[in-house]
Amino acid sequence: MSALEIVAVVLAGVGAGAVNSIVGSGTLLTFPVLLVIGYSPVVANASNTLGVVPGAMFGAYGYRAELTGQRRFVSRLAVASVLGGIAGALLFLSLPSGVFKAVVPILIGIACLLVIVQPRIAAFLADRPASRPAGTISPGLFAATFLVGVYGGYFGGGQGIMLLAVLGLFLRESLQRVNGTKNVLAATANTVAAVAFIIAGRVAWEPALLIAAGSSVGGIAGARFGRQLSQQALRGLIVVVGALTIARFL
Repeated sequence: MSALEIVAVVLAGVGAGAVNSIVGSGTLLTFPVLLVIGYSPVVANASNTLGVVPGAMFGAYGYRAELTGQRRFVSRLAVASVLGGIAGALLFLSLPSGVFKAVVPILIGIACLLVIVQPRIAAFLADRPASRPAGTISPGLFAATFLVGVYGGYFGGGQGIMLLAVLGLFLRESLQRVNGTKNVLAATANTVAAVAFIIAGRVAWEPALLIAAGSSVGGIAGARFGRQLSQQALRGLIVVVGALTIARFL
């Protein structure tokens, strides 16, 4: 990798870490960069999944205040993310690479659509009255979280926004508390998928480590200053990058 490519990957990692902490879909910043510098979609996806894990963890830690009183509930719900992340990673590793190349434009399109409608999801959550954390996990919530985990293990773009929608439908919590839960669940699915990709030898370590360094910084900054950043600007950037990536594939 050239010096310019290294800088581009690190900066994309910073952006991904911040975006994932605030709204989700940071993969739409890092994944296209890896494609542009010459990595195949399969290697780019596996490497990116590993790279965003540190940022996701820092983002989850940054929302620890919002997670107060929810530890038992979130840890139990994370089981669904673990199972889903494993299932998604196994699908990614077992299906022919041509399948992934074919569905990537569709997945990115779905993620971009979710980014566009995210303000409506956020408004819906913000209007709902806050209450104490749910003490039980309904079968519907567990199943929906599992399915989002499958998506996240296969391709992570938009996973965070999917989780915001799912949690908003099933929980009576404030937006910030839901966002904290979302960060934990997304980090969980990404982590188990990354382990599977490492074992399978699909990870390119240089870009993965560069993204990890950048996403760590972004995750910390995103969690700390998320309420002060312009989500409209971030949303616009994600949609533009996603559209360009779809155009490149097509």
